[in-house]
Amino acid sequence: MTTLSADNLTELLTDWRQGDETALETLTPLVYDEMRRIAHRYMRSEREGHTLQTTALVNEAYLRLTDQQKVEWQNRAHFFAVVARVMRHILTDHARRRHYIKRGGEAQSLPIEEAALMSEPRAAELVALDEALEELAKFDGRKGRVVELRYFGGLSLEETAEALQVSPMTVRRDWRAAKAWLYRRMKDEG
Repeated sequence: MTTLSADNLTELLTDWRQGDETALETLTPLVYDEMRRIAHRYMRSEREGHTLQTTALVNEAYLRLTDQQKVEWQNRAHFFAVVARVMRHILTDHARRRHYIKRGGEAQSLPIEEAALMSEPRAAELVALDEALEELAKFDGRKGRVVELRYFGGLSLEETAEALQVSPMTVRRDWRAAKAWLYRRMKDEG
């Protein structure tokens, strides 16, 4: 199996954006494992045996990403930053739907793998985190992006720095400050 170097990924993304379908075929198995790792990170706080749900999250994210062919992919870090954002939106949309239904909202038909995707407490926490993150981003967008990339994307300090075009030390400071701010905000809400 081919390894996924940053240059390799960037070249494949560029080729795909320019209409090369073979680039997408080559790219898919290379990014799929990394996307599964990111999705698994989200799902590890759920009950055991969520392989199908992790797969459902990856598949939904992948489908949404293939619709974003016009994105000007910059590099590997940018691609996985977009993956992080897409997964964040999928999870928070699902959590909001689940919370809405639980609170007496209109019943909806959900696929079995989506219905068991997350527990009610986890859904409520995720919605609260998303709302707090939106609030943080309003007054400090970079700190909001750092949280999104690190927490939702599973990017390292260095990858986050590359995606945001800042130093790793800046990411470290933003990460600490954002975690402290979110902790206080979530504690006040709880």
